[in-house]
Amino acid sequence: MSARGVLLVTGGSRGIGAATARAAAKAGYAVCVNYARDAAAAAGVVADIQAVGGRAAAVAGDVAVEADVLGMFEAAAALGPLTGLVNNAGICGPIGRVADVSAETLDQVFRVNVLGAFLCAREAVRRMSTARGGGGGVIVNVSSGAASRGSAGEFVWYAASKGAIDSLTIGLAKEVAGEGIRVVGIAPGLTDTDIHAAAGEPGRVARMVSLVPLGRAASPEEVAGQILFLLSDAAAYCHGGTLRATGGL
Repeated sequence: MSARGVLLVTGGSRGIGAATARAAAKAGYAVCVNYARDAAAAAGVVADIQAVGGRAAAVAGDVAVEADVLGMFEAAAALGPLTGLVNNAGICGPIGRVADVSAETLDQVFRVNVLGAFLCAREAVRRMSTARGGGGGVIVNVSSGAASRGSAGEFVWYAASKGAIDSLTIGLAKEVAGEGIRVVGIAPGLTDTDIHAAAGEPGRVARMVSLVPLGRAASPEEVAGQILFLLSDAAAYCHGGTLRATGGL
């Protein structure tokens, strides 16, 4: 059994999720790496972890599909008792204005970012709650600095979906405070991942970086370090809040 137990990272094949999976393995977790489509990338993360003596497994699944979520948690259980969830999977849809957004984009973004986060949080609570026979644990919900900025002219729908994540963190933390589960959030700012290219603007980091008071984008590894802090005993009194890691933006 791994020293820190088992951590499930949704959207763990790339970006912040992949960096978190690698960092968690170094911290002593067995890691279940969830991915939606890119099996090769997920396998690469698992191989990286195994290469340094860690335990990991990749599992395909769309967080917006309940049956897939149940399968993800079953796969995590094969590694041992669940002690943590990083609710990281998310999409932003193409850049645009509210007046031009399609119902399809809205449906996709809210299904993945909100429904998916709720389903995963639900299943984590069912397994970790001391009131249900679990041993306790930590849920880290990945929000975004966009939730408080609104992201006008880019993707207000993404910002709104992350605002919902902030509310999930507050409410769920109060529900499970007496059941051995801490619930916290992290709101990354401009981070150098491929989410910008997926939104249709590969150069978005270069365009936005001048707005960041620290003058640069974050790396996925920097954000992962903050997530590992929130998972750790060093953050034992952090509960119900969302840490802003935005470089001042």
